Amino acid sequence: MSGIARLEIGHDALATLKLLALDGALSGEVKASCANLAARLDASNQTASRRLQRLEEADFIDREIVSDGQWISITDAGERALRREFADYRRIFEQDTQIDLAGTVTGGMGEGRHYISLPGYHEQFVSRLGYEPFPGTLNVSLTDESVRARSGLHALDPIAIDGWEDDERTYGPAVCYSASIETADGESYAPVHVVAPERTHHDEDQLELIAATKLRDELRLEDGDLVTVHVVEDN
Repeated sequence: MSGIARLEIGHDALATLKLLALDGALSGEVKASCANLAARLDASNQTASRRLQRLEEADFIDREIVSDGQWISITDAGERALRREFADYRRIFEQDTQIDLAGTVTGGMGEGRHYISLPGYHEQFVSRLGYEPFPGTLNVSLTDESVRARSGLHALDPIAIDGWEDDERTYGPAVCYSASIETADGESYAPVHVVAPERTHHDEDQLELIAATKLRDELRLEDGDLVTVHVVEDN
């Protein structure tokens, strides 16, 4: 999904978004004018205006046009786009990329057990992850900060799980990210994998983990317990 959003607004519009963030639009409204932006972007007023319009249409900014300019603030979607760019540059300049996601253990909706046990997925998990996963997922409700940091996963190379079909329906593809999990008491377990199906009922604040064992039992976890998931680049 991130690639689609990035393609829609283009790199020029992202450069405009970065300038707005540098002016303080991440923390609140800032006053901006097309003329000022155009000068800083080495572009025409019309070009600066079009870029702002694209950002607004993509829901990356909110703006209120007034007689002497416009008040602009960057939305959550715009912040995620900037964080994806930041994660890309981290990947370029830092050899070991790790993304730490914190949250609390929460009950799932029972989907994990069903989908992991389906043969089209199960066989790929075994062959591509190197273990037979426990038939169920550990669900983690992320903190607000980690919801924002989660966008950095797009800069990592995931393990692809292909879509497949049987006589009844078509099942979508998924991606897995290598990780370890650490409890508030310092106990840890690896390997685990963040699994992100293309279609899910979970929002961006929900993380699903799979492992060879039942993580709740292995780490003595209950709903509400704090955990940190350390996601790393798969080598």
